[in-house]
Amino acid sequence: MNQKILKLENLLRFHTVFRQLHSLGQRRLAQWNHVFSSAYPVWTAQLCIRPWQTDPLIGAALSQYRLLVTKKEERSRKSQLFSTKSKKEVEVWIGMTVEELARVMEKDIDCIYEALMNTAIDLDSLEAHSRLDEVWIKEVIKKAGMKLKWSKLKQDKVRENKDAVRRPQADPALLTPRSPVVTIMGHVDHGKTTLLDKLRKTQVAAMEAGGITQHIGAFLVSLPSGEKITFLDTPGHAAFSAMRARGAQVTDIVILVVAADDGVMKQTVESIQHAKDAQVPLVLAINKCDKAGADPEKVKKELLAYDVVCEDYGGDVQAVHISALTGDNLMALAEATVALAEMLELKADFTGPVEGTVIESFTDKGRGPVTTAIIQRGTLRKGSILVAGKSWAKVRLMFDENGKTIHEACPSMPVGIVGWRDLPSAGDEILEVESEPRARAVVDWRKYELEQEKNKEDLKIIEEKRKEHQEAHQKAREKYGNIHWKERSFLKYQERKELKPLKAKEKEERDSHILPIIIKGDVDGSVEAIVNIMDTYDASHECELELVHFGVGDVSENDVNLAETFRGVIYGFNVNVGNVIQKSAAKKGVKIKLHKIIYHLIEDLQEELSSRLPCTVEEHPIGEASILATFSVTEGKKKVPVAGCRVQKGQLEKQKKFKLIRNGDVIWKGSLSSLKHHKDDVSIIKTGMDCGLSLSEEKIEFKVGDEIICYEEKQVPAKTSWDPG
Repeated sequence: MNQKILKLENLLRFHTVFRQLHSLGQRRLAQWNHVFSSAYPVWTAQLCIRPWQTDPLIGAALSQYRLLVTKKEERSRKSQLFSTKSKKEVEVWIGMTVEELARVMEKDIDCIYEALMNTAIDLDSLEAHSRLDEVWIKEVIKKAGMKLKWSKLKQDKVRENKDAVRRPQADPALLTPRSPVVTIMGHVDHGKTTLLDKLRKTQVAAMEAGGITQHIGAFLVSLPSGEKITFLDTPGHAAFSAMRARGAQVTDIVILVVAADDGVMKQTVESIQHAKDAQVPLVLAINKCDKAGADPEKVKKELLAYDVVCEDYGGDVQAVHISALTGDNLMALAEATVALAEMLELKADFTGPVEGTVIESFTDKGRGPVTTAIIQRGTLRKGSILVAGKSWAKVRLMFDENGKTIHEACPSMPVGIVGWRDLPSAGDEILEVESEPRARAVVDWRKYELEQEKNKEDLKIIEEKRKEHQEAHQKAREKYGNIHWKERSFLKYQERKELKPLKAKEKEERDSHILPIIIKGDVDGSVEAIVNIMDTYDASHECELELVHFGVGDVSENDVNLAETFRGVIYGFNVNVGNVIQKSAAKKGVKIKLHKIIYHLIEDLQEELSSRLPCTVEEHPIGEASILATFSVTEGKKKVPVAGCRVQKGQLEKQKKFKLIRNGDVIWKGSLSSLKHHKDDVSIIKTGMDCGLSLSEEKIEFKVGDEIICYEEKQVPAKTSWDPG
């Protein structure tokens, strides 16, 4: 240390001396130049020999000085250049990822990791797609010597709203009377379709699977009086609640069908609620009055509890006693409906662009996407451009409920429409637009709106996940903050070890507790009903139910490939499967289950879920014995407790399992070490016989009055606890 100080002092002295010599040399040079240049011009070059050229000490000092001055000038020049040169400005935003930050900085990702070293952030958990907090973004920019500029999130250019909307209400003076739209509602199997069948004089009910309506049927019925009524026949099964609600929304009158021998049921109450929500008047049809045990008055009294008051009880609801099977009193029901329609003074605008509602939609092999619709305003003609939901159509073909081609459809008419580019959803609003480009613009706008809503939801979920990650990271820091780095490394190693990939057997066991399914239905409403039932699933703790895909139409090769990928099951409702598809599914080990009745499909799904559950073990008693005496026997050097028993019921089998019961509590379970009758070893002791037995566990002590139960364990298939109702 002393040597270093000494060297520094010598250097300072040397620098001072050298500056003095330099100034002295400059003065002498000026004097010599003045003298010799005037008197002896020839000798000037020879005599003007600089003293530092002859004196080695002065020469060394001057060379050292030049070196120091040169370095000082270079440093000042560099600092001037650095101060004049502006820092690079980097535009950043909140929530940007490591990869995005590296890209805007024009650096490698490793530079970001280097900048974040020796900070509180956990580099082990930091990935290229990890989002950085504001504090870490600032830290990286600062260490890189760059300038920070916060930018707002990029705002999409505000798009013009190009949606199609309903027209304003027309002048009441220009409206024309129209036929009523009547929805028939009620509980399953109360005779709704049979009633409509009699009114139409067709065999609709006979053609339905299991005699149950599976989707909405729309029919135009002409009465003998010349009146026309559009009837909507809705399903009564519990699964089709959404269809009944949709039927109530597009109707003018609801005919509530209640069986006189069955009374008010669950779907009856639900139908009443749908009618009230839609503010639609009711007509009560008490069906099956011809059956023994029919009690119409009981039905009327039960309905009082749901604010449905018949005229007999001072209310305004018309009640008609009918028999849909025999056709009794059906004309009275039709007249009551027409009378109510006249009171409502139903009118519509038959001119201008069409407005309507999709009642049902399905895919036809020859025609493509097809919808059943009710026209509510305007007159629909071939060539009209329609928009419904996120689909549009140029009407190529229209047909009635009998499949007959029609050329125009007026308000209150049910009509089948062909020409859709995509399949609309049941319940979508139908609006007519002026051209195909306009229809495309409407659909694009609706898709854009849906995408924006989805993006907002996704951002919300991402923010929630980010907060969860931050909280978890903070907890982890607190957990490892006060321990030695070696212990911290060991704990992290243990955690990584626990997250090792699952073995094939473990993965197979995990997958067996997940049931991926694919749903295919004939119409949109049926698929909707099945998906709604899936939403009621509440037994994920037993087996997870995963809806991979659902759609309208027959089972396709794509469905089979999807089921193979997810190891799932395909459920088809009122759809077909071609021979080629069946062979492909069999080859790939994919199960395809087809049904025509919805509750059969649900029962099948419950069985499939149950098959994925581990079997439960049940105990089946074989024999019972009571302990009458206790003693011990010597075997070698140890004493073994023995119970003297008498078999009260069944028989004792040595190879089976046994349990010891004392005061109603099981105190031991296991097997026997010996079973003897007198002095003979036996394998079976029957009812009424005495025996001596000892247990495999010698520490258990017997008491007189204890019971010995012989039983066997049987594995019983488990049943899912999910009950869709």
